[in-house]
Amino acid sequence: MGEFSTHYLWWILALLLIAGELLLPGYFLLWIGLAAAATGVVLWLDPALGMLAQAVLFGLLAFASCVGYARWLRPRLARRVAGDERLNRRAEQMIGQRYELIEPIVNGRGKARVGDGQWLVSGPDLPRGTTVEVVAVDGTTLKVRAAA
Repeated sequence: MGEFSTHYLWWILALLLIAGELLLPGYFLLWIGLAAAATGVVLWLDPALGMLAQAVLFGLLAFASCVGYARWLRPRLARRVAGDERLNRRAEQMIGQRYELIEPIVNGRGKARVGDGQWLVSGPDLPRGTTVEVVAVDGTTLKVRAAA
């Protein structure tokens, strides 16, 4: 293999590192793999780069991509996820929503239609057909009040 095909070696290394990310998740192999791919692109554009220059370039790109992820992208991703604490808690996403009672609330218990299903509700006694607003969640029971 001559200098001409060395960029292919960087791209193969990039694929191996990115595949390694799938086996050992942690994000850093991904960024190092992207640095290897970028090194391959630079070498494809300038095939005269020597091995030492390639190694230095790869090291700088790997460092820059990992630092960029850790200082810029990771905090933004963390804020986006932390911004919706109710992400996997469907019942809490219903707070503030309005639904129609399909069974009256008698002695504090009834049922409301939610989408194509029904949920247990608790609240003041109300007749069937009343529109209620969810004010809280207790396990699988929605706490409701009559909608204003």
